[in-house]
Amino acid sequence: MSDEQQAESDDEPVDADAPEADEPEEPETEAEEAAEAEEGIEDGDFVELDYTVRTQDDGQVVDTTKQEVAEDAGIDQEDYDFSPRTIVIGAGHVFQSVDDELIGKQVGDSGTVEVPAAEAFGEFDPDQVRTVSAEKIGEDDRYPGARVTIDGEQGHVETIIGGRARVDFNHPLAGEDLEYEYEVVGRVEDREEQAKGMLQMYLQQAPEVWIETDVETEEVTVEGDEEGETETETEEVEKETLYIEATPQMTMNQQWMFSKQQIAQDVMDRLDLDRVIVQETIEGPGGMMGGMGGMMGGMGGAGGADIEDALEDVDVDADEIVEELEDEDLEE
Repeated sequence: MSDEQQAESDDEPVDADAPEADEPEEPETEAEEAAEAEEGIEDGDFVELDYTVRTQDDGQVVDTTKQEVAEDAGIDQEDYDFSPRTIVIGAGHVFQSVDDELIGKQVGDSGTVEVPAAEAFGEFDPDQVRTVSAEKIGEDDRYPGARVTIDGEQGHVETIIGGRARVDFNHPLAGEDLEYEYEVVGRVEDREEQAKGMLQMYLQQAPEVWIETDVETEEVTVEGDEEGETETETEEVEKETLYIEATPQMTMNQQWMFSKQQIAQDVMDRLDLDRVIVQETIEGPGGMMGGMGGMMGGMGGAGGADIEDALEDVDVDADEIVEELEDEDLEE
């Protein structure tokens, strides 16, 4: 372009309404799009956590959801389900500092939280180390380190001298600061999975569960025709019910035996359910003995005519049996 053409171009007016050339935008990555689409964890959310809890001083594993960590630590793995745990944020299912840490986090995030002893299992209390009579301890547990229960309190034996025992009633981890290493594995949106996860958290096992809406008839009180008069009438109501298929292990679980009402209430409150029904299936041996037991039970409460009918069914002559019994009586 010549100098004259350049000058003419500079003198031309600029059209303010003319569209500006669009600058090319850099495409977002899949990770960025997913991060924008997913909101951070909030109070009341159900999330799955993988975690390992250790003591800060010596790295002793206190609890873990990872089998390889448990193996390395020599933890008894019998009847233990190594899988991510479902918790409810803000429900006290984890230490408060861990709850606070998880707010705003997203699936895939991980980290480590320091939990002070006072928040974990309490500070060590010297007054909880007491001397008791050795007679209160079973003979098999009269040795240092034995876990014992005395007058409803759990503790461990420190020493036994003569007829006296020194017992520490502090929690075994009292005074220990902890490290809580976690990874947010996922969110739990399905209500049946939420219920199963909560039961697993309480019982260390996940029974089969399902939710159904049952229609039932109930009596309700209504106002009568006259002032102050009330009447009852029936109406159909829907009850959203959580059914739990109890296993033998679940029915023998001490946490369930002593706290089933509180556990069920917590699940109902969190999942907005009307009730919980626990079903237990008991299967008998069946076969020949079952049939005979039923027949004998019927005979025990039956009259003579029913006995004769039963004997006829098995092709036995009742008159012959009576005659034989009478002959035996005469011989005696």
